[in-house]
Amino acid sequence: MLDHIRPENILFIDIETVPQYPGFEQADETVRQLWEKKAAYLIKDTKTPAEIYQQAGIYAEFGKIVCISAGFLYPQGDKRCFRLRSCFGEDEVALLKDFLTLVNRFGQQSNIQLCAHNGKEFDFPYISRRMLINGLQLPGILDIAGKKPWEVPFIDTMELWCFGDRKSATSLKLLTHVFGIPSPKDDIDGSQVATVYWVEKDLPRIVRYCEKDVVAIAQLLLRYKGLPFLPPESISSSTVFPEV
Repeated sequence: MLDHIRPENILFIDIETVPQYPGFEQADETVRQLWEKKAAYLIKDTKTPAEIYQQAGIYAEFGKIVCISAGFLYPQGDKRCFRLRSCFGEDEVALLKDFLTLVNRFGQQSNIQLCAHNGKEFDFPYISRRMLINGLQLPGILDIAGKKPWEVPFIDTMELWCFGDRKSATSLKLLTHVFGIPSPKDDIDGSQVATVYWVEKDLPRIVRYCEKDVVAIAQLLLRYKGLPFLPPESISSSTVFPEV
């Protein structure tokens, strides 16, 4: 499977997002009004827009990115290794610029592709929207307007697992269990990220979780291709957390 894809040409990514404000009441009046209209389509019970405000992080118009983790495979002797790097912080513009630098550096080689789990529906468009909102120019790899489907350099491990079946989605947690890959959800999951960020103020914990997702995505793609898993000793991170 996927014989046409060279793993070393892939930048594996995952993002973590949160609402732009700690809570509904902290948002300005215009944002509250717009969220109430959005929430009207989301509420399926007796909850109020304020009670589901934590979901705002899912939408690029109401949320922001607090971490983008990326990883790539590279040969070392007769084995394959994996390097991680995360762009994170409270300053979204700074982390997006950091990610742009990373993508442009990796993009110096030809035929590169981005890979994420549900990336076509979430990660790739979310990054693109937040870049435009923040006045940044899209890198070529994300600027897909006018491109034919086969020209878009995106790989989506969830879409690949569908094999054309559009009726349902399969979570990364489920697929890691099915394939015997260590779960990236052994500490927190996506539904807890906003609380960890706004209440616990533990961004390094979010970054570690994000990096685990990236490793899991890479392991999953290798499994799709019938290649051996990456052993723990072949995985390294160049992410540096600032001293507190």
